[in-house]
Amino acid sequence: MSETDGTTVLFRPVGAAELRLIEESGWRAFPPRLAHQPIFYPVLNEEYAVQIARDWNTKDAASGFVGYVTRFRVRTAFIAPYAVQTVGARVHQELWIAAEDLKEMNANLVGPIKVIAEFRGAGAAPALDSPAEDATR
Repeated sequence: MSETDGTTVLFRPVGAAELRLIEESGWRAFPPRLAHQPIFYPVLNEEYAVQIARDWNTKDAASGFVGYVTRFRVRTAFIAPYAVQTVGARVHQELWIAAEDLKEMNANLVGPIKVIAEFRGAGAAPALDSPAEDATR
């Protein structure tokens, strides 16, 4: 987690469906959580986000067998009340943001959500356009 200019850089691994919804928002918001997803969990470092996108999403049909790593900036004041959760090794750190707080978190994003990496599993559809290669995001 790096902090500059009153913002903190966070990461989020997502599958194909969630990425489409992020794109539909103009790269400005994460979609609402589903009923069975009470927590939105951004991760604090790129290494952990890559592990999830590469090792989990690419094996998950619900993710379209594709994992994307997104990077975004959020106002530090917004995330300050959320304790860092370590869920394994030291690198496995994330924030647990309640689903009902996600709209407010989206309002505290600074700049666009960017795709910085893409991983495709054996069951993934062929890539037509790789958002990770688009320098405008």
